[in-house]
Amino acid sequence: MSPWARMDTPRVWPGVLDDVPDVFLPYVTEPAFCEDGVATVTCCLWREVGDTAWRTGTVTYPEEGDGDPDGANVLFGLRVDRSPEAYAAWASEYYETPVDVAAVRALLDQRPLTPEIVAVLNPDVELADLAEDVSEIGYPA
Repeated sequence: MSPWARMDTPRVWPGVLDDVPDVFLPYVTEPAFCEDGVATVTCCLWREVGDTAWRTGTVTYPEEGDGDPDGANVLFGLRVDRSPEAYAAWASEYYETPVDVAAVRALLDQRPLTPEIVAVLNPDVELADLAEDVSEIGYPA
C-alpha cells in the first residue's frame, strides 16, 4: 500500500498505521523511515509482548477495477512477471533509455556475456570493464 500510489498527495494508505500501539509510534515517525514527512511504509505488522499472533491495522483495501490504486502493480510487477519483456519495459522507463529485450533475455538465460551484449545495453562500457563484477556475482564467462 504505497504512499506514492496516489501521486497527487503522498500519504500512508488508510489503516496501515492507524492501530499501531503507542509503544511503536516512535518508529512510525522516525525521520530515517520517512520521506518528505511521510512514513515510507507499504505494510505494517507488529507483535507486542504477550501477543500470540502478529497484528495489523484495519486497512481499507481498494475497490477491484480501479487500476492500481495501492501501487501493487508498480511495487511487485517484476516479482509477478519475470519475463525479459517486463524487465526491459521497466528498465527502459527507469533509466529513460530503450533497453533491448534480446539482450535482457540473454542475461536472464545466463548466456555467456559478450562484447556485443554489453554494447547493446551500455555503449559506454566494455566487457573488460565488468570483469570484476562478473566474477563477483559468478556470472558465466
